[in-house]
Amino acid sequence: MSPALIAMLPFLGALLPGLLIRSGRNVAAISCGTTTTVALIGLLLHIPAIMRGEVITTSFSWLPQIGLSASFRIDGLGLLFGILILGIGLLIITYARFYLSRQDPVGKFYTYLMLFQGAMMGIVLSDNILLLLVFWELTSLSSFLLIGYWRHLPEGRQGARMALTVTGGGGLAMIAGMMILGNIAGSYEISDILLAKDAIQSSQWYVPALILILLGAFTKSAQFPFHFWLPHAMSAPTPVSAYLHSATMVKAGLFLMARMWPVLSGTPEWFWIVSTAGLVTMLIGAFIAVFKDDLKAVLAFSTVSHLGLITMLLGFGTPEAAIAAVFHIINHATFKAALFMTAGIVDHEAHTRSIKRLGGLRKLMPITFAIGTIAALSMAGIPPLNGFLSKEMMLYEVDHLSRAREVFMVLSTIAALFSVAYSLRFIVHVFLGPERDDYPHHPHDPGLGMWIGPAFLATLVVLIGLFPNTMAGWLVDASATAVTGEVQHSHIYLWHGVNNALIMSIIAIAGGAFLLSLYKPAYAIWRAGPHPDAKTIFHTLIRWSVSAARSLTNAITDGSMPRALAAFTLAAVFCGALAWSTGAIGQATRPLLEFELVPIIGWTMLMVATGCMVAFHRYRLLALVLVGIVGLIVSVGFAYFSAPDLALTQLSVEIVTVILLLLALNFLPKKTAVESSNRRRGTDAFIATIAGVGFGGLAYAMMRRDFAFDSISGYMLENSYKKGGGDNVVNVILVDFRGYDTFGEITVLGIAALVIFALTETLLQGKSSRRLRNWVHDYRRAGDRHPLMLVVGTRMLLPISLMVGVYIFLRGHNEPGGGFIAGLVVAIALLMQYMASGFVWAQDRQKIPYHAMIGVGVVAAALTGVGAWFNGMPFLTSAYGYFKLPFLEEFELATAMGFDLGVFLCVVGAVMLALNSLSRIARHAGGTVNVAPMDNIDPNDVKTMEAD
Repeated sequence: MSPALIAMLPFLGALLPGLLIRSGRNVAAISCGTTTTVALIGLLLHIPAIMRGEVITTSFSWLPQIGLSASFRIDGLGLLFGILILGIGLLIITYARFYLSRQDPVGKFYTYLMLFQGAMMGIVLSDNILLLLVFWELTSLSSFLLIGYWRHLPEGRQGARMALTVTGGGGLAMIAGMMILGNIAGSYEISDILLAKDAIQSSQWYVPALILILLGAFTKSAQFPFHFWLPHAMSAPTPVSAYLHSATMVKAGLFLMARMWPVLSGTPEWFWIVSTAGLVTMLIGAFIAVFKDDLKAVLAFSTVSHLGLITMLLGFGTPEAAIAAVFHIINHATFKAALFMTAGIVDHEAHTRSIKRLGGLRKLMPITFAIGTIAALSMAGIPPLNGFLSKEMMLYEVDHLSRAREVFMVLSTIAALFSVAYSLRFIVHVFLGPERDDYPHHPHDPGLGMWIGPAFLATLVVLIGLFPNTMAGWLVDASATAVTGEVQHSHIYLWHGVNNALIMSIIAIAGGAFLLSLYKPAYAIWRAGPHPDAKTIFHTLIRWSVSAARSLTNAITDGSMPRALAAFTLAAVFCGALAWSTGAIGQATRPLLEFELVPIIGWTMLMVATGCMVAFHRYRLLALVLVGIVGLIVSVGFAYFSAPDLALTQLSVEIVTVILLLLALNFLPKKTAVESSNRRRGTDAFIATIAGVGFGGLAYAMMRRDFAFDSISGYMLENSYKKGGGDNVVNVILVDFRGYDTFGEITVLGIAALVIFALTETLLQGKSSRRLRNWVHDYRRAGDRHPLMLVVGTRMLLPISLMVGVYIFLRGHNEPGGGFIAGLVVAIALLMQYMASGFVWAQDRQKIPYHAMIGVGVVAAALTGVGAWFNGMPFLTSAYGYFKLPFLEEFELATAMGFDLGVFLCVVGAVMLALNSLSRIARHAGGTVNVAPMDNIDPNDVKTMEAD
């Protein structure tokens, strides 16, 4: 089975629970279990190839321009984590079916769980760091949904936010580190990066990349000082906690460090940062776990400690330590998942997780007691269980350190001592002792569905401990080979003779048992000491950050658009001035052009119109006229510089804009009130002047100099006909080279028109409607609403205008024109009908709904783009050909015409829908009805207008 398919199967499984939930909880669970099982079988089928040293890869080109490929790989490390994620995931799916109550929405839970499983599989099977980053962030989002699944609990919501904030922040740092790493290696493919050790470690960017990547790994795997979020995630349902703590989420950071071990390890920076963080985390987590009262809290802090142990081993940078780290990943997953499910069983049956309210469960819950005892003893490192083997390997590697050996030996032994203490406490204080008569609920062993999963894991704990090489040695060798980049052959034995590691282990076991015997006085000392609460510190920092951000925001802008624009403009001017003063722009290389009369006249008119606009901007109608003049002069400038497409577009847009704004100004006072003081206007004038001078200077400098880079226009000119089949470069750019941009623009245009229509609907209801009907205009209106000459002239010009629009549309691919300009021309022709004869008269003769026109336009453009896929080409790639019909010359047809048709329909629909909205407001305003001349309409239309 393809690695890509294995990674995608859980996402398919995420769709099924929501679709099948009405069929029952069992069907939802079975659907998820089936897809997980299929993915697991597909993964296991690759074991023979992996054991031969092969790497199974699959790659699909996604965004090759930025080096992003959908590349997947299965090697020994991916195989190990894939087995853990899918295997334990299958057990969790079964366990959750019986753990969750009937009030819990099971479909939603399984959907979140499968999304999480898919994100984790994507991480461990990715062969591209950009793709890995996508799945990395998806784990943060899906874990947020899982941890906050019981959203009615405040601690659930708080834990989810804390996890997302910490891991999401680390993920942002990791993105930067991965980008640096990819740039150093010259590739974003993990396979290539793993071969670039020398280039990476000799780069000056090695340390920044290392720190940023480790920030992502440490936050995800709860390493000090980011360890605090993981215990607060225990507010999630126990199936989530068991999955998150054993095989997923927190193991993602360990996977990342193991994956990048061949190129990042072996340096002093790696050793001191990684091993120190791991040692401190191992010690702090174990110490806190001893004194926690909540069962899941004990297990959560123990997870923190064991994650620190694995991190420390990876930080040592030796192949032997890497083998020990990989082996403990397996062992920790087995006993920790079993322990969390055991804690969930106790909570489910006794209705409490408080150790103070438990005890004496050995006879009441014998199956649960057996499973929990085996798993807890393994966690304590008691022989002959698997936890003992990897703990011994850890202590052996500590004993053979070449740096800070004594410090690591002492602190590791102390951490192991605490580990024994909290593991034994889990057994003694929960299961041993006399039975109580004050349990919140009388406990007993659950049904098979809840204990079969942890029982299977407890069996693995024993079998791996007794037969380590047979049960897990092959997997350890394969994964350690992938981690180190060299073939590894582990030799895991229960007895290594009397050595320092064994002595340290005996001290830890004896010391842990002794500490448990003195638990009451030790707990009293703990209670008397200071307890900095990470949750309180976190929320305090968040409040401070929010307060500082709000203060900064309020200092920059108070909601005033002029103030915000001033800040933005000054920032742009400052950056430009800084670049200008520190850069080397060089001498001018292009001579000035000779002055000609026509451009001087146009420039003078433009300056005069712009100056008048500033001086008379409060007179709205005059301002609109001046804006139209500026637009007209710009159109002439485009035509003068041989840009007829831009000239036609600019001219058409100006006409449509002026007409629509004229209608809008009908509802506004003639003058804008004075709202700014003279001081404010002076400040604005100063800012505008320096910005204008700055941008003018930049334009002047650019036009007077030749630069080293080539303009993209050369590529467009060269390939317009070859690849787009058109001589009109502008049109080919719009419908082919940058067709996706155009598609987005027409979609936004249609949405804007629909929003205007929706706002009008709201305006014409309730109090606003009554205010419109009672509104009195502040100036006299003309008595002749529909001048006869205008009515006759526009009706005669309509067919001609429509023919011109069709002509411009058809010629657009090779001559100035196209769907956008044609749409504006047709819209202008229709606008004139509405203005001349009235909205009711024109609307009664126009049967096409504008909403549908916009929708058809977007669909037509989309279908044209999708059609390219059937030829194996990217979205919106044009195809063209030449055809000959009888009595006609040879002509060209291009698929771009379908896209242009979509643009045409969207433009016409959006303009007319905006006009529709303004006209409906006008018909309600002042109690008047926009009627047409009586001699131009049918009597039935009068009834319609009166009804309106």
